[in-house]
Amino acid sequence: MEEFIGKNYLLLTTITESLAAVTGLLLYKKYKLTAAKYFIYFLVYLTICDFASFYARYVSPGKFFDFLMGTVLEKNHWWATLYWQIGAILFFSFYYRKILKIKVFRELIKLFTYAFFFFSITYIVLNWEVFFYKFFPVINIIGAIIILLCTVFYFIEVLLSDKILTFYRSINFYISFAIFIWWLIITPLDFYEAYFAYEAGNPNRDWSFIFLQWEIFLFANIFMYSTFTFALIWCKPENN
Repeated sequence: MEEFIGKNYLLLTTITESLAAVTGLLLYKKYKLTAAKYFIYFLVYLTICDFASFYARYVSPGKFFDFLMGTVLEKNHWWATLYWQIGAILFFSFYYRKILKIKVFRELIKLFTYAFFFFSITYIVLNWEVFFYKFFPVINIIGAIIILLCTVFYFIEVLLSDKILTFYRSINFYISFAIFIWWLIITPLDFYEAYFAYEAGNPNRDWSFIFLQWEIFLFANIFMYSTFTFALIWCKPENN
């Protein structure tokens, strides 16, 4: 099992992610008059960015990007931090401010997002030397708080409106449910990174934890992107 996941982790994640993006593009006409069209853009954005992050696998002797060896771009930590840890949070903040009706919820999300963005940029500048070589758990954890805030506000709004009668046909419900569960599962792993760092040569390197981490990420990704794919097919468009 561990060997299979080690060899196919990226392939399986890419397949489920790409399936969600392709499904969104095929059904774009169905959602083009709703806020869900921005979510389809986001799925395509994630697929492209994840594909671009594969460059790090070819930074080794004799491979295509061997000229990056020894440079700050040798690893893709910087890229993942920008497009996922920061970029994904900014998108979901934008998306929920599009779909939420209660003004105070939208304003709170906007306030927290500005604070998050300012903090993230400041933290990166202050830790510039390691920005290209490691992830920043604090950015990921604060981003997770914003995601949980967005989804909780959405669930509250559903409970307070007549949407509760048809929530099971709402794409926004499945998006909220999927990202809420994903961040709830993945965020705790950040607390263990300091003890079981996976960088080669690190004395704390623990392969048991590494494989467990891969398994958790893989199944969480499959769950999230499969939910997105199902929602795009099953749900009815919602007028804004």
